[in-house]
Amino acid sequence: MVADRRASWLKGVLDLLVLASLTNGESYGYEIAKVLAKAGLGQIKGGTLYPVLNRLEEAGLVAAEYRVAERGPGRRYYNLTDEGRATLAEQGALWLTFDAAVRDVLAQGGIR
Repeated sequence: MVADRRASWLKGVLDLLVLASLTNGESYGYEIAKVLAKAGLGQIKGGTLYPVLNRLEEAGLVAAEYRVAERGPGRRYYNLTDEGRATLAEQGALWLTFDAAVRDVLAQGGIR
């Protein structure tokens, strides 16, 4: 039997999903992970998510701000930048085209 490929599929699109999760405003890592899990993508662990957030910040696609909490540890809040919104629009459209092509091929194979 072929191995479950969902983890590798997710790895290929996680940057895009993180950008999309920030379209409604700022958030922090744990909340982003909860949004993705609620969408049915499974549990995204910090060791996977935080390197993505750091990479997106270094690329100028998100801006981060550390805030001290009244109780508990502080958090880094992330916001989409204008460049991040443009990248999301461009790469999101490319992903949807790719998704449609995959669906077409699978449908030809009898998978709906």
